[in-house]
Amino acid sequence: MTIEQISSFAAGQWIAPGSGARTIHSAITGAPFASAGNDALDVQAMLDHARNVGGPALRALGFHDRARMLKALAAHLGAHKQALYDLSFNTGATQSDHLIDIDGGIGTLFVFASKGRREMPDGQVYVDGDVEQLSRNGTFLGQHICTPLHGVAVHINAFNFPVWGMLEKLAPTILAGVPAIVKPATNSCYVTELAVKLMLDSGILPDGALQLVTGGLGDMLDRLTCQDVVSFTGSADTALKLRQNPHILENSVRFVAEQDSLNASILGPDAAPGTPEFDLFVKEVQREMTAKAGQKCTAIRRIIAPENTVPAVIEALSARLAKTTIGDPRLESTRMGALVSLDQKQDVLAKAALIAEDAERVYGDPENFAVEGADAEAGAFLPPMLFHCADPDNARHVHNTEAFGPVSTVMGYRDLDHAIALANRGEGSLVASVITHDPTVAREVALGAGAFHGRLYFNNRDSMKESTGHGSPLPHMVHGGPGRAGGGEEMGGVRGVMHYMQRTAIQGSPDILSAIADVWVPEAQEIKAEAHPFTRRFHDLSIGETIHTDPRTVSLEDIEHFAEFTGDTFYAHTDEDAAKRNPFFPGRVAHGYLLLSFAAGLFVEPNEGPVLANTGLDNLRFMKPVSAGDAIKVRLTVKKKTRRNDEYGEVRWHVTLTDQDDEKVAEYELLTMNAY
Repeated sequence: MTIEQISSFAAGQWIAPGSGARTIHSAITGAPFASAGNDALDVQAMLDHARNVGGPALRALGFHDRARMLKALAAHLGAHKQALYDLSFNTGATQSDHLIDIDGGIGTLFVFASKGRREMPDGQVYVDGDVEQLSRNGTFLGQHICTPLHGVAVHINAFNFPVWGMLEKLAPTILAGVPAIVKPATNSCYVTELAVKLMLDSGILPDGALQLVTGGLGDMLDRLTCQDVVSFTGSADTALKLRQNPHILENSVRFVAEQDSLNASILGPDAAPGTPEFDLFVKEVQREMTAKAGQKCTAIRRIIAPENTVPAVIEALSARLAKTTIGDPRLESTRMGALVSLDQKQDVLAKAALIAEDAERVYGDPENFAVEGADAEAGAFLPPMLFHCADPDNARHVHNTEAFGPVSTVMGYRDLDHAIALANRGEGSLVASVITHDPTVAREVALGAGAFHGRLYFNNRDSMKESTGHGSPLPHMVHGGPGRAGGGEEMGGVRGVMHYMQRTAIQGSPDILSAIADVWVPEAQEIKAEAHPFTRRFHDLSIGETIHTDPRTVSLEDIEHFAEFTGDTFYAHTDEDAAKRNPFFPGRVAHGYLLLSFAAGLFVEPNEGPVLANTGLDNLRFMKPVSAGDAIKVRLTVKKKTRRNDEYGEVRWHVTLTDQDDEKVAEYELLTMNAY
């Protein structure tokens, strides 16, 4: 049999296995089929290559440029995913498991690409929050910005998701502008290697942006600086060992961990047998026990149900588990494949034996189960194993031992407070699910268990058709958890990007802040427009370009006509005596939306030109009422520009309405799409 050589990609070169290489065995047959690892890797050269080549190349790009790279990578991987499917069967994963790992990873790239384009600026500085006025007259201001770290992200990934586990870390890292060194778990690194080869061969990423270690990292962690990040997924024991690295502690190297988690699923007290929620609960638990053979960091380990429903839960769940066909994952009939290795199988059995000290196994016999198309002994196969803990209050192992495989424990609760207390006994989990149709139950769990969980997933008859499932971390939402779960946080859209950036408080004049962030700040220098800005194309407009309009007097007839024409006859606009009794108004006042309409009439250029559409307004505030006889004028300033494509871009305009006393009466931001 040919042994595949799984290489590392270091400092621009593929390095074959060498000294210290490990043999990888097929999860299906147990036979050796690959070798990976090389103790002679020059890790300093890898770090230098990332910091000196990859980092500058990525930082030279803007967020939108990097987002476009992610989208292109996702499309490229999608066009070649069959090769990843074919190879991934060796990990024991079924075709449906591939959809979680490979398609899920590709989907994550697409989401971050979209969020980068929609929620981040078309530039190199991310503005975090509003401007803070630090002086009376506004000449000294404060602002928070985020910029990319000048280091490298070292991603240490688990064996269960060789593609998604890499891409869910890589997407926010690249979007931030930081190069990555990916170190997958050796047992499944051959799938990661192929994905990395596909991405590198595409030519989409700049040199040095992505490197791969298929084996040990050597002393790489001892060479990190305050500009580097370690992002880890795996066991709590390994995380603790890495966290305690003196070099990491001394240099305050950022360490993001996602580790062991005793996730729970709670059946609401309203979800009795026969309800849609009860059936949904059983279905979700069965799916989480068998998907990826239970090798998911988000899998349900503790099943918490009202005491009087425990027998029904065990019966219904056992019936569903009995329909799960175990076998060669390449067979269409297989619903659950093998664990990743024989070592992992033995580890799960050892952990299940500990759980058995607190609970009785009520389904699944690891000594007697059927496997289709493969040898149960030669491969890393196990049946789903369901335990029942009759005394969860005094149990220990069911709350602190994770059997990372198809193993889960049912336990009963007396009331909702008891259910919450049991869920929190996990001492920090990635996710807990609550199946209930009662909003008050959901609220009580959120308040009582939220502090112990990174994610709370609620589902019922109303959302079940579209929900993504207990065990599906989504790139839009944070993935992580407190305590035993690692205390870290990944994904979450732009929140995940921030792990690879430095938040910096900047202080200075309006002009200084505007120049740094490339966003016009009120009271910064105005640029007198050469012509009406609505006649100028996107690329010709400058940040700070401003026009001031002539004033317009608001008459009582204007107010009355607007009230009659729109139907907005609110008393403050139509009843003088009632308006005077309102402490906010001196008498009848103009409608706020009348002022906006007049403002548009004052600054709009009516002729056909590069302004293609008004797409909305943000941050509208009315600051002072306008009475009949008052005169308003407008200042219109280009605040920010965001290119959308080669045909048009979004212009954000700062609009200020003032009265005859130069006092602000309204302020907002206008959004238009302008031809490029």
